[in-house]
Amino acid sequence: MASGIFAILDDIAALMDDVAVMSKVAAKKTAGILGDDLAVNAEKASGFVSSREIPVLWKITKGSFINKLIILPLAFLLSAFVPVVIGIILLIGGFYLAYEGAEKIMHFLKPNKHTKKENLKQAQSEEEVLSIEKERIKSAIITDFILSVEIIIIALGTVENESISIQILVVSIIALLATVGVYGIVALIVRMDDAGFALMQNQDEESGFRYKLGELLVKSLPKVVKSLSVIGTIALLMVSGGIFTHEFHALNDFLPSIPSILKEMMYGLIAGITVFLIVQGIKTLIKKK
Repeated sequence: MASGIFAILDDIAALMDDVAVMSKVAAKKTAGILGDDLAVNAEKASGFVSSREIPVLWKITKGSFINKLIILPLAFLLSAFVPVVIGIILLIGGFYLAYEGAEKIMHFLKPNKHTKKENLKQAQSEEEVLSIEKERIKSAIITDFILSVEIIIIALGTVENESISIQILVVSIIALLATVGVYGIVALIVRMDDAGFALMQNQDEESGFRYKLGELLVKSLPKVVKSLSVIGTIALLMVSGGIFTHEFHALNDFLPSIPSILKEMMYGLIAGITVFLIVQGIKTLIKKK
């Protein structure tokens, strides 16, 4: 009896050890998309009045949990019964991420004056503010859904040769990390300015350490959000390029003297610009009609 219990405990320990190792591998593979998820949501949750930032972020977080509950079972079923679909979904997601990265670059080169943040600043009534807030929450949840699909599929791809128990545990851990970890960090980022103001108010002298630290936090918030946006754009292109090289191994042999990171960015950028031009062409034709 005792030997049976110890054998079970030994099996559980071995399973958890395998899960820990594979979770690290999966986390590395999905780090780029997690970084973009962080950048996107930090940007979408900022710009509101202080009292609305956390409620907005909480609504997006709940939407993210629901997304994972929908995607996880479907991903496991597809992996078990129609594994070829996983590669197709990865490629579609790769083109979407490349398009997102190229679109961000195009908007940087040719800024759009009528952004959702500008509309929020110009809103006059409470109804307008709530309407724009609802629209931004919906947009964030949709983006989270697409990024969640990619995160879960990529994580699943790293454990495709493992047992179903390891697959479920590893991918579920990554999915949980993608929500709790990302949105927890976003919550800290969007409250940086409030923490800074609190430190400044608790320090009478402007030359004091707490006042200087608070001032630094207040001034740093816009720069942190902007830098995350840049990092997120680079991550989008790298992740999409990595998907293409994973699915089409011949791309790895092309231009062998160039580092793989640069090649992945290049492939992602080429794919993104191509899709962006196609989408813009379709939009132009629709407007003409």
